[in-house]
Amino acid sequence: MTSPATPLFLQPGMDPDTVLRALFSASPDAILLVDEAGRIVLANPAASQLLGYPPSELVGLNVEALVPDAVRPRHTSYRQSYAHHPRSRPMGSEMDLVAKRRDGTEVMVEISLSPLRGHGLPLVAAAIRDIGTYPRVKKALQRARYSDYLAQLGRVAVDSRELHVLLEQVPALAAEALQVEQAVVYLLDADRVHLRMASGTDRAGETAQPMLNRPETELGFVVASGRTLIVADYAQEKRFDPAPEILAAGLASGLAVTLSDRDRIIGVLMVRAAQPLRFGEGEARFLESISSLLATSLQRSHYEEAFNHAQRLESVGQLTGGIAHDFNNLLTVIQGNLQVMEESPALAQDESTQRLLAAAKRATGRGAELTAKLLAFSRRQVLQPHAVDVSALLQSLADMLRRTLDQRIQILVEALPCPACLADPGQLESALLNIAINARDAMPEGGTLRFSAQPCDALPSDVHREAGTRAEGAGGHGFIAISLTDTGTGMSDAVLERAFEPFFTTKPAGRGTGLGLSTVHGFVKQSKGGIAVDSVPGMGTTVTLYIPCAPSNSASSEREGQASEAVPPGLRVLLVEDDAEVRSVMRTFLDTLGCHTVMACATGEQALPMLSSGTPIELLLTDIVLGPGMRGTELANKARQRDPGMAVLLMSGFSTELLEADRESPPDWELLRKPCSRQELARAIVRAIR
Repeated sequence: MTSPATPLFLQPGMDPDTVLRALFSASPDAILLVDEAGRIVLANPAASQLLGYPPSELVGLNVEALVPDAVRPRHTSYRQSYAHHPRSRPMGSEMDLVAKRRDGTEVMVEISLSPLRGHGLPLVAAAIRDIGTYPRVKKALQRARYSDYLAQLGRVAVDSRELHVLLEQVPALAAEALQVEQAVVYLLDADRVHLRMASGTDRAGETAQPMLNRPETELGFVVASGRTLIVADYAQEKRFDPAPEILAAGLASGLAVTLSDRDRIIGVLMVRAAQPLRFGEGEARFLESISSLLATSLQRSHYEEAFNHAQRLESVGQLTGGIAHDFNNLLTVIQGNLQVMEESPALAQDESTQRLLAAAKRATGRGAELTAKLLAFSRRQVLQPHAVDVSALLQSLADMLRRTLDQRIQILVEALPCPACLADPGQLESALLNIAINARDAMPEGGTLRFSAQPCDALPSDVHREAGTRAEGAGGHGFIAISLTDTGTGMSDAVLERAFEPFFTTKPAGRGTGLGLSTVHGFVKQSKGGIAVDSVPGMGTTVTLYIPCAPSNSASSEREGQASEAVPPGLRVLLVEDDAEVRSVMRTFLDTLGCHTVMACATGEQALPMLSSGTPIELLLTDIVLGPGMRGTELANKARQRDPGMAVLLMSGFSTELLEADRESPPDWELLRKPCSRQELARAIVRAIR
């Protein structure tokens, strides 16, 4: 193996052949001696270890067997060309190379070639080095492998719309990527006191049961600190008390990261290994990336649920709006005729008949209230906002509740001096009553119900408000915060999440419709305000409504409007209503209100000639929906073009139509919701002609 031209300089007594054999065997690089035919004639132990062949199988093997199938033809051509022009080739001077092991796996390598012809041997020495053993390369390969596993998890997150599927796959993927013995996902219960295992690859004793979220425990320490935790050796840990089950299971080191949903910690992703000092910054970043992906999936799930909820609300709102059109017309006929009968001289003195009429009127009132509730939570009701004295309203409501609620419930009112708020008085009172009834049900053994009110300049940042609602209130006048606080059972986080969901109730069957808080929510949002609920199980609940303040001139305008509700005698009216029975009721109301001339027809097309008949008309009273022909709003526009001074009063039992008219019509057009009483019609006429 030596040549006289290159003598070795050794200490006296050393055998050159022995030294060279020792160097050959001790080399950390794999060394192969290959003849001109490509056969291996000699291999050192490092080559056997790297390539997975016993020494006896390597000798005599053609080097083509160590090349991946895809590049084998190219390698054969290169080797033959090299044999004709052998030259030294150091490591790192060629493209990335790959060697194929005996088991078929591949390893990235660098190869140097040294022809031995100058030493009298027809051989080539090939030194092979596993570049995966380089620290920098090893880290790069590790990052690439982690990226591949994250991509796999990302595909699962995209392909599966079910969050639980992703939660189940995370531990297995984390354990495989990090090559550890245990990976577990823990989630906090709604009480935020207990942690439960949601999924895992190893169900050790300590993971099978719920654990208290205490700082002195491993998981409690992670939740409390909110930071990634690396445990080098459980046996030496001083920051918390490791669970005995961990050491009993032979686990020596651990790594934990928090799981979050909308910036709130909801759980922990934990991995553990049997070897100490197993985890470092690279593993921590990988696990944090998984946590971030889970957080994104949680947020997507939340937004999808909110979107689906909004779609359900919209569908129910459209359905109820359509039903309301026909149902409210029926109620108008029933309620109107009952009122006429009640005032009939022939029946006025008949007490038995009056009782029956009163019962029937109450039933129609309940029907109208039910329709209004369905429209309220879908925000399709028509509000009539006025300046409301909040202190007076709370005192009046408290007085009524003291007479009607359980006597064991103490009712207090703490209202600071407040400006008037701008809201529909009846709907505001109904909203507060709904909340008070819920408070009563939460205090079956009695307690305290406290009403309070105070002005505030802007909505708090954590208060939910309708898109487009100004945080400082309409016109920059601020809000009145009206709070109802009880000392009842309170609500858990799970119940609180669904508090405003329509038809959701925790009350026994037959005790609640689930429309109470949802109607409050709809009313407040439609009033351009906000709502907040603060509740602690066993401690009580506070519901706060933020209602916009009324402009300073609203109170005086309101008083002026209430000063006179009498319809001027001899008013000339054109009534347009496609339902014959409703038209008859409305005409009777107009006659009894003292209107002098009432012309009535069913369609806008029939109304146009009447507008041109020469008979002066002071008020156009028209339904918005007039069958397949001209709409009431179109008729009103044509009427105004002919007579700009004509007053317009639109009416409909279809709340969506009224809302559209409210947005699109001139501000002096009045809107009247059916069913209506004669008094409500009179007030609407007075506002229209003012």
